[in-house]
Amino acid sequence: MQAFEGLNAYYGDLHNHCDISYGHGSLQEAIDNARQQLDFCSVTGHALWPDMPSPDDALLQNMADYHLAGFAHLREVWPQVQRTMEANNLPGHFVTFLSFEMHCTADGDYTVLYNGSSGEILYVAGVAELLDRLRMLRSGGTEAIAFPHHIGYGPGQRGINWARLDEELSPLVEIVSIHGCSEADESPRPFLAVNGPSEHEGIMLRGLEAGYFFGVIGSTDHHSAHPGSYGHGRTGLWARSNTRAGIWEALNSRRTWALTGDRISLRFALNRRPMGSRIASSEQRQMEFHVVGGGPLDYVDVVKNGELLRRVSRCDVAQGTDRDLVETKLILEVGWGRVQTPVDWEIQLGISDGRILAVEPRFRGTQVLVPRVTQSGEPPAQRCPSWEFVDPLGVRFAARTRGNPNPVTPSTQGMCLHVQMPAKAMVECMINGRRIELPVTQLLEGAQAGRLGKIGNAAYRLHRAPRRWEYDWRAELEDISSEPNRRDVYYLRVRQLNDQWAWSSPIEVGTVQPSDVV
Repeated sequence: MQAFEGLNAYYGDLHNHCDISYGHGSLQEAIDNARQQLDFCSVTGHALWPDMPSPDDALLQNMADYHLAGFAHLREVWPQVQRTMEANNLPGHFVTFLSFEMHCTADGDYTVLYNGSSGEILYVAGVAELLDRLRMLRSGGTEAIAFPHHIGYGPGQRGINWARLDEELSPLVEIVSIHGCSEADESPRPFLAVNGPSEHEGIMLRGLEAGYFFGVIGSTDHHSAHPGSYGHGRTGLWARSNTRAGIWEALNSRRTWALTGDRISLRFALNRRPMGSRIASSEQRQMEFHVVGGGPLDYVDVVKNGELLRRVSRCDVAQGTDRDLVETKLILEVGWGRVQTPVDWEIQLGISDGRILAVEPRFRGTQVLVPRVTQSGEPPAQRCPSWEFVDPLGVRFAARTRGNPNPVTPSTQGMCLHVQMPAKAMVECMINGRRIELPVTQLLEGAQAGRLGKIGNAAYRLHRAPRRWEYDWRAELEDISSEPNRRDVYYLRVRQLNDQWAWSSPIEVGTVQPSDVV
């Protein structure tokens, strides 16, 4: 697609936590986890809550105590945080940014992100003063943005107050995380945390309807030193390079999309301008998209002004044929068993012939939003998952799992290999010493599973291998506007069959003059 020429897709997490404030797990552990499956990240410190409710019962007193202790700890370790983020910045391989978070009951929580690994914690009275301080920093040459998150809680509940949004200082809004999804009133990830449910005033569609314009991102908001924790939210973006300069330019240009988990690649353009663009009025709107899923796609929606304009589903996609050479996604998932019994996994996954096009780890961290310790008073023990190539045709990875905590919350670990291989080739696994070989054609027919012991023991699953036409979709669409001078906003929403999602940043039409378009 012409709108994305010279750009590459990168994936990251810009809002997550560890023990530098009131999460658990060390900063270095968080960075090491991030490096396993992300291209860029920031590890965020909880810094302040200027309008924290006054404690009037034991529950609120406990909340106040751990917040204040976390804020004080971040202030103490902030110089070391900056040194650690700088030491782990590897341009072209893994990019780090410095950030801190401000809670605000009235106007919503914001993450302040610096373009680099140095910057001060801004102790302010609220969002208005925070933005004023950022303007002052910018005038002095310090680049920083502030993006609101878990916006769905709404104003007065630590969700967004749209009247405070500054589009220059806040070019992005976080719409999905471990808290839930804030796209619309009915969204695929409901708000279930202690803060309460979402409300209409805080949703993304409400902000767009009110005339605000912003790009969208996803973050984990994870509190256990695991940026990019699978299924909790991530950001994709299109940048010219995996450097601070490249990532920063993409963020400020809003060439971003929000993800729940799978590394869905998403291109969306209108009149040859990429997502995140503001473009001139036009009667004809030529749209195109290219979506490559992490598994079989269910549908791709084009949303206009909050309403479904067009849905491209599996019924609209031509089924291809691959007789001698198969391109597919090989997905191995491990876990299950008893919640109280940890299982360490040592796994090799590969193919007998062909080539690996991409490796996508799907590693999860411990799911926790508030401080949690064991009976001994220590944080829960973790084992950082890791992976490496064994040879050009296979990878080795190690992870620890426990049984799923309930029937609807997964705690599995996984690996996805995007491969191209002869139809006669074999998929090869070594799972905790157990060798498994099966023809890829068998996985094209359906999933295969096994256990490490009798029923109730930990288990593994090789997912069904999808055909390329199931996960790689392109389309060109047209919208003719009867009111070309009216402001219209378009974005893309993607759903996979495994209930993983992606949302593009919007494209706004009709708010600039042709002479203003770059």
